[in-house]
Amino acid sequence: MSPQEFGLLMIAVIASFCGQLLLKIGALQLGEVTADNAVSHILSIATTPALLGGLCAYGVGAIAYILALTRINLSIAAPSASLIYVLSVIAGYFFFQEPLSLGRLVGMGLITCGVILVTVR
Repeated sequence: MSPQEFGLLMIAVIASFCGQLLLKIGALQLGEVTADNAVSHILSIATTPALLGGLCAYGVGAIAYILALTRINLSIAAPSASLIYVLSVIAGYFFFQEPLSLGRLVGMGLITCGVILVTVR
């Protein structure tokens, strides 16, 4: 994988991760959805800046991923995209005080090792 291909793939991963982070922030701003407020919450999605930013970031991530797929084998690109999960667990810990158990740490390590094994020639 060339540095340009790697960069394109990392743009896709980071943009998609940012999309997840912004969607979580926006979801917290919306509050819990119940049967009584579901319609108003759905309508509020269009006016919540963090949610709109998250959707835009996902769009950028998707475009970058499509561009990466024109140059990188799917067998390398798809496993590499799983780094989004690692970043999401780390962000959950630092931004939202979500627990970081031993199982999650092991899982993140396995994902990272798997990506390395798949991408190394």
